[in-house]
Amino acid sequence: MKNERAVVTVIGKDQVGILANVSTGCADAGANVIEVTQSVLDGYFCMIMVIDIAQITTDLDMLKKNLEKRVPSMVVHVMHQNIFDSMHRI
Repeated sequence: MKNERAVVTVIGKDQVGILANVSTGCADAGANVIEVTQSVLDGYFCMIMVIDIAQITTDLDMLKKNLEKRVPSMVVHVMHQNIFDSMHRI
């Protein structure tokens, strides 16, 4: 099966359960978390997550909406890795 990935970013005021809510939302959609980096900067939570979407059961727009519902006070972006790579190519 082809390797399909997406990049999820989450930023906002730090609170309990952000990583748990986002990773559960990904799992519920059939996406597997491959890598995560996160930090808290002066009270703001910042996370970048790479997910495997080869078995995803929804489209990326719906995944984004579902993740936003799980962490409503956060800014969530979901982007296919091909688009992410193209945007960040020098």
